[in-house]
Amino acid sequence: MHILSIPKWVNQYHFPYQKIEDVPEKVFENINTKLKKLQQGKPLVTILIAAWNEEINILRNMASIADLETQIPLEIIIVNNNSKDNTQTTLDKLSVTSLFQVIQGCGPARQLGMENAKGKYIVLADADCVYPSCWLDDVMEVMVKPGVACVYGRYSFIPEKGFPRWQLFILEKLKDLAAELRQFNRPYLNAFGISMAYVKEYGLKVGYIMHNTRGDDGRLCFDLMQFGKVKPVRSNRARAWTAPRTLQRDGTFMQALTSRIKLEFRNLFSLATPHKPHDTKTSKNE
Repeated sequence: MHILSIPKWVNQYHFPYQKIEDVPEKVFENINTKLKKLQQGKPLVTILIAAWNEEINILRNMASIADLETQIPLEIIIVNNNSKDNTQTTLDKLSVTSLFQVIQGCGPARQLGMENAKGKYIVLADADCVYPSCWLDDVMEVMVKPGVACVYGRYSFIPEKGFPRWQLFILEKLKDLAAELRQFNRPYLNAFGISMAYVKEYGLKVGYIMHNTRGDDGRLCFDLMQFGKVKPVRSNRARAWTAPRTLQRDGTFMQALTSRIKLEFRNLFSLATPHKPHDTKTSKNE
């Protein structure tokens, strides 16, 4: 349940480095050996990651992806979204396909990655997250079911000062409950690039927003609903783990919790009906 602590496997990716120059070459060698073994043959899946100023986080991220236990043929594409730090230096040292998108925003970055992807399926991951070894297989188990156009997974928070694990656990349970309510009529509200997959053919037809606007992932998912079902990956063991950066923007844990509860209550009645068709490329966030 991980009420008071995080899974032991997460700790191995907590590198002590502050900048890329501090990372021993042996670390890159170990990760790249696994990445090369993982990326063999014609890919069925493209793991796509947008990275903006993530020179150390992307190293942790790739260390976890390199440990995936899967027989699914895959490729990894990381799009440097016009980073101002040494993210590109890190990418140049990793055995992955690296692209550069000058247009700021996850939408433009993911669009570029999708257009260059070789896989039949796109699996999105976030640069500041770590993933369990079963993650890809559990996501794809749902993705390949008949009639499915898009799937989304769950995620958990790694505790930091002011955000103890037991409080984060409570937030996660409330978040999972809200996701179940949204799943009936508005499942796209649960689709985040932290853990999401879709059929590339459909993704290319609808495309991402090409400007820096929050929610590019959910907007894409909304447009994908015309091609099939949106399904949740409920496997708890497949949760992605991330730092509570989005919560910290609200201030304290209680401030973050309160703002999210207010938001869910404000939107509660709207969940009873599907969202009307609209242009996701020009609509504004509410």
